[in-house]
Amino acid sequence: MFSGIVEEAIQVVGLKHEDTNLHITMKCPFCDELKIDQSISHNGVCLTVVSLPGNGTYTVTAIKETLDRSNLGDLKIGDLVNIERSMKMDGRLDGHIVQGHVDTTAICIKVENLDGSWKYTFKYDIPIEMARKGYMTVEKGSVAVNGVSLTVCDSEKESFAVNIIPYTHDHTNFCDIKEGTKVNLEFDIIGKYLARLNDFK
Repeated sequence: MFSGIVEEAIQVVGLKHEDTNLHITMKCPFCDELKIDQSISHNGVCLTVVSLPGNGTYTVTAIKETLDRSNLGDLKIGDLVNIERSMKMDGRLDGHIVQGHVDTTAICIKVENLDGSWKYTFKYDIPIEMARKGYMTVEKGSVAVNGVSLTVCDSEKESFAVNIIPYTHDHTNFCDIKEGTKVNLEFDIIGKYLARLNDFK
């Protein structure tokens, strides 16, 4: 379980394909604090540390299901990835409840510089039956974009926008997002449960 508060945006330094899996190695400033079997959110995807090769790097493995559902299969050497270690149960929930289970991807269709902040608009495609189950955004609700907990604005049937402050822009991979960039989305788990409960009425 995560909060959507990104700790670092770190660089991909190695990619290795094995059958349908992708092993991703990253350079991390707090690698000496990590251990094998630890869960870390990568662009909002919960992955397990499988090795610690040294030189301040660690490796995770993404399987075909993960690659099909997220943007991790598009990673290149040098790309920035948002990471967050799992939430401590005795800490404050500064973002919202994020499971690390990406629901779908979206495409950035507009970036606006607002002289002190940025507004990003994303378009996604969700079948209506999935939207009825809570796979959607609502105005002023929460959404995780590449693992970043954000507040939704301009919520439409197939699009929404978020406003980004300078700190978030500079300390996550939002600094690299432009029109045409694919991002990972995780819709609010509370909304999904409420929608599911409505099915039993």
